[in-house]
Amino acid sequence: MTLTVHAIDHIVINVRDPEISASWYQRALGVMREDFVPAPGRPSRIALKFGSQKLNLRPVTARQEDWFTADHAQAGSDDLCFLTRSNPESVIRHLEAQGIAIEQGPVEKQGARGVLISVYCRDPDGSLIEIASYKE
Repeated sequence: MTLTVHAIDHIVINVRDPEISASWYQRALGVMREDFVPAPGRPSRIALKFGSQKLNLRPVTARQEDWFTADHAQAGSDDLCFLTRSNPESVIRHLEAQGIAIEQGPVEKQGARGVLISVYCRDPDGSLIEIASYKE
């Protein structure tokens, strides 16, 4: 039998300051914050929930004993694409109203299910954030 996966449950992104990042993602993307304690004796964590997925915000200063993670955890090295039902013009207006600089877009890109219309910005650590909707 061959193993196949069918979805992503969560992604951990490395950040310098989880509070600043959580605030930015809430403002920029409208995600819901959830604070949780993963296990007794471990520090609390911040998750950002949207749809049936979540982002966990891992401070780059976290120790491997506290948060088992990648070998080369580095803030600002992520490139994430988020889907929206909003049109690109609405995305641009929202980002501008939040004081978030637009890096590129709207531009056509290839997504997992077809052509996306994407708008790009950067989070507080410099990770590239793509906000996209599928072309009709």
